[in-house]
Amino acid sequence: MAAGGEEGQAAEPEVQEPRSFKDLGVTDVLCEACDQLGWKMPTKIQVEAIPVALQGRDIIGLAETGSGKTGAFALPILQALLETPQRLFALVLTPTRELAFQISEQFEALGSSIGVHSTVIVGGIDTMSQSLALAKKPHVIIATPGRLVDHLENTKGFNLRALKFLVMDEADRILNMDFETEVDKILKVIPRDRKTFLFSATMTKKVQKLQRAALKNPVKCAVSSKYQTVEKLQQYYIFIPSKFKDSYLVYILNELAGNSFMIFCSTCNNTQRTALLLRNLGFTAIPLHGQMSQNKRLGSLNKFKAKARSILLATDVASRGLDIPHVDVVINFDIPTHSKDYIHRVGRTARAGRSGKSITFVTQYDVELFQRIEHLIGKKLPAFPMQEEEVMMLTERVAEAQRFARMEMREQGEKKRSRNDDDDTEEAIGVRNKIAGGKKKKRKA
Repeated sequence: MAAGGEEGQAAEPEVQEPRSFKDLGVTDVLCEACDQLGWKMPTKIQVEAIPVALQGRDIIGLAETGSGKTGAFALPILQALLETPQRLFALVLTPTRELAFQISEQFEALGSSIGVHSTVIVGGIDTMSQSLALAKKPHVIIATPGRLVDHLENTKGFNLRALKFLVMDEADRILNMDFETEVDKILKVIPRDRKTFLFSATMTKKVQKLQRAALKNPVKCAVSSKYQTVEKLQQYYIFIPSKFKDSYLVYILNELAGNSFMIFCSTCNNTQRTALLLRNLGFTAIPLHGQMSQNKRLGSLNKFKAKARSILLATDVASRGLDIPHVDVVINFDIPTHSKDYIHRVGRTARAGRSGKSITFVTQYDVELFQRIEHLIGKKLPAFPMQEEEVMMLTERVAEAQRFARMEMREQGEKKRSRNDDDDTEEAIGVRNKIAGGKKKKRKA
C-alpha cells in the first residue's frame, strides 16, 4: 500500500503469538520495569514493532490511540542505550506539550532502574532552564518541533550530531499543525545514519512524503488500517434541541454519577463557560484548553489524574495522546467537525481492555456531521435512554447557573484585561455565588 519501491513491507507474521515482553526479545531489566508498571502482556503494536526495532530496522507504526505505542518505541531505544550508553541518544518529536510530558514520564518509569535521564523541550516554558537541562546532555529529548528548532539555532554548544534514534509520534498531527518546515530543519541537522520510527494514527499524503524523506527501507507495523473504535466501548448519541444542551448535560452527569467524565467542547470559551456552569451546580469540574498557561494545564490534568476532580472539560488540544487512565465516560458536548477527531476523542475511554461509554450530543445543526461519523466508523449508534420530563425539571436551576457563569466569564475577562492573568480558582467562584445568592434573597424579602 505504501508508495515507492519496497518501503513499508509488512512485518512477517509471528509463527507463535508471543506471550510476554521476554518473548519479544526485551532484556530482563526492562522486562522487570514493564512488570512494575503493570504491563503484563505486550499490546498488538508492541508485538509487531518491538522485535523488528530490536533487529535495527526503521519502522512505520500505524496504530490507533491508546494502543501502547509509547512502549513500542521506548523499549527498543532503552535496550539499544543499554548496549551502547551515550548522551543525546534519542529524540522524540510530538505535536503537543502534554503528550511530550507524558512520553517523558514513561521513559523515566521504564528507565529508572538503569539511570536514564530525559528532558522535555516544549513551548510555554522558560528557555533558560531548558538550555541548562540540555547542557547536562540527557539521554533522551522529548520535544515539540518549534521549540527544539529554537534551541538548535540559539543555544550555544547544543547539537544533535551524535543522535542515534529519531521518533516522530503522531506524525500525522505534527504535519497537520504545520510543523513541516521545523521537521525539515531538524532532519537536516541530525545524522543520516540513524534509526527512525514514525508512528501515526492515519497514513496521510504528508506522512507518506515524510516517510520517503526520513526512513530507510522501513517495515510497516499496522495494527488497524481501518478507522475503528475499541470493541468494549458503548457508543450512544442523544438528539436534542440546542437551547437545552446544558440541561441535558446536567441530566446525564446526574444519571451516570460516580463515573469520571471527559467532556469535549469546540472552543476555549465554551470549555470555560461550561466548567463554570457545572461548578455553580456543585459538580467538581475542571477546564483544560489552549488559552490556559502551561502550568495551569498540567495542574488541571494532575488534579483529574489524581481523581480530585471527576469532570475534565477540554478542547481537542487534549483529545489525543493524553494518557488519562480512568475516564469512564466521554461526552461530545460539541460534535467534532472532523470525523477522525471523534475516534481520538472516544479513544480516551475503554483503554487497555476496560469498558467505557461515549455519548455524542446531536442538535438540529449537527445532523450531517453526525451522519459522517457513523459512516466513518461503519455503524449506526443507538440513542441513549432518557427521561425528557426529568431534563425539563432541571431547566430553571440550569438557567440560573448559566447566568452566574456569564457574570463570572465577564468578571474574568475584566480581570484578565486589568492584570493579564487567567485566574480560575474554584474558591473565588464559590464565594461569589454565595454573595450573589445572598443579595438575591434579600431583594426578594
